[in-house]
Amino acid sequence: MDQIVDVTITAPDADWLADFCRGLVTDRLAASGNIIAGVRSIYRWQDRIEDATEARVTLHTRAALVSAIVARTLAEHPYEVPHVLALPVVDANPAYRQWVLDATAPG
Repeated sequence: MDQIVDVTITAPDADWLADFCRGLVTDRLAASGNIIAGVRSIYRWQDRIEDATEARVTLHTRAALVSAIVARTLAEHPYEVPHVLALPVVDANPAYRQWVLDATAPG
């Protein structure tokens, strides 16, 4: 059985993230992405504590496509070290799971 995952990526603004997500969906690397604008992120970067507003997307995809999403993110993302995390989906609505598989390219 093909495993599906949720991949989260943050970016400096929702418009950049929407364009990036649209490209992933167009290329069948993700079935969809849910974008949340205005996420407040507090983190350590270059020995300083940062407090910034970002946008975040959760992509729904196949586990086998994560490496391609990571590679694309590293090539196109404005951050030096972008946040990209893939989390396994333990269970799902069977029809939704099938839709994710149908909407993405086989790994």
